[in-house]
Amino acid sequence: SAPRAPAVLKKRLVKLVVNFLFYFRTDEAEPIGALLLEHCKITKEEENVFSISFIEEPERKYCFECATEEQCQEWVEALKRASYEFLRRSLIFYRNEIQKMTGKDPLEQYGISEEARFQLGAHRQ
Repeated sequence: SAPRAPAVLKKRLVKLVVNFLFYFRTDEAEPIGALLLEHCKITKEEENVFSISFIEEPERKYCFECATEEQCQEWVEALKRASYEFLRRSLIFYRNEIQKMTGKDPLEQYGISEEARFQLGAHRQ
């Protein structure tokens, strides 16, 4: 296999909205693309570099270089939280919908512990 050419570093503005990561050219208002943060792995690669890779397509990997290590750490945490929060919220939404339709708590039916149900119901600050 031919060696891959080193990736060219491009300057992008990045904006996180719920669980979409939009990226922009620095001179344009419209995003040029977006990554849906689902089934993805967020990894801190070097002190100020993190990557987003997708479980279904491991060859699809995006690297981001931040100005500082602190900034990198903040992004990693925010991105991990984004995908987790979104899953949590949709689980709560579907749980409530199923409960309305069937009158039963689906989590209880699947033998999910009282403690886990409490954690799902509790609003984390």
